[in-house]
Amino acid sequence: MKVLQVIPSVGPLRGGPSFAIRSISRGLAAAGIETHIATTDDNGPGARLDVRTGVPIDDNGVTYWYFPRQFPFYTYSAPFTGWMWGHAANYDLIHIHTLFSYCSNMAAYIASRLGVPYVIRPLGVLNRWGREQRRPWLKRASIALIERHILNGAAFVHYTAEQERAEASECGFCDRPMIIPNPVEIPDGPAQKGTLRRQFPELAGRRILLFLSRIDRKKGLDLLIPAFAGLVKENPGAALVIAGDGDRALMETLKAQCSSLGIASQVFWTGFLSGDAKAGALADADVFVLPSWSENFGIAPIEAMALGVPVIVTDQVGICREVIAGDAGLVTPPAVEPLRQAMARLLADDDRRRVLGRNGAALARAQFAPEVVMKKLSAAYSAVLAASAS
Repeated sequence: MKVLQVIPSVGPLRGGPSFAIRSISRGLAAAGIETHIATTDDNGPGARLDVRTGVPIDDNGVTYWYFPRQFPFYTYSAPFTGWMWGHAANYDLIHIHTLFSYCSNMAAYIASRLGVPYVIRPLGVLNRWGREQRRPWLKRASIALIERHILNGAAFVHYTAEQERAEASECGFCDRPMIIPNPVEIPDGPAQKGTLRRQFPELAGRRILLFLSRIDRKKGLDLLIPAFAGLVKENPGAALVIAGDGDRALMETLKAQCSSLGIASQVFWTGFLSGDAKAGALADADVFVLPSWSENFGIAPIEAMALGVPVIVTDQVGICREVIAGDAGLVTPPAVEPLRQAMARLLADDDRRRVLGRNGAALARAQFAPEVVMKKLSAAYSAVLAASAS
């Protein structure tokens, strides 16, 4: 089987989707499926990856094809289009990641014209919050004129959580849904602790609440900061670490909010973390918090759970149902006071944190380990090819 993954960007500054596509592709390659990725050199607003374009690049058994992004809006790339017309028919199946993007829409159109089956992973862009908060008029028009036809033509629509599927169903198209979570790398042993306390000696002796994600309006930092301000009035030994990069203007606004609330000295900003630094930060945390307004999946909280860290997520995070069922953390509505109460509850109860941590580690291994997820995805691909051959 030869499969092409199409995604507008694999740049690390684009956050979770970039890490997920690499993990998915490595897992497929390890399972014996020849896997290629067609993408652009995009790495977020105004940034490019330092990569060769238009030539195959092998990385951990996966072949990458990068093409120059010519316009940031819609991640437009004419060279990508030409390559797709010349190469799409060489693949048994095309897996397209996200919508509302030139590369994704063009890949679906070309696959349809050439008779190559394709599947779509929406990446949460059909979630209610995104449809209502980000260019709602444009998205409604685009869904009616473009995305509905693309989704109706897919062999199946790949959702990563039941909540993502439920919210997408409000758009009214006739899809064939399949729920397969993202794979998350599970460490062989405990991560090295001390990363955060070496970077910030002021954290010595403090309980650490960790937010680790892209700095973006939908991530709920506007809830977390005032919730933390309320928490430290009764728990002055708590510290909030915010790890990630993204919207610089939003970051400055949030830092100003911390100053106005009198908590600037108790909030620590690490910037973007990856590799051992990221794992070390997760291992240092007493509690991981992701208070998103909308999240189709939630890779970072699963990474935290895999290291035995209890999590707090909102009921708008895709994996919230799994967190509840696995007793791996607390789930709150996206509101300041419930979030404050959840943080206070866990910081005050060492035994409960240990139980949640053990349960989270077991949940991560049972449902999100790459070998578990790849079995499901490989079977789904095989079913598509069998149906197209009959």
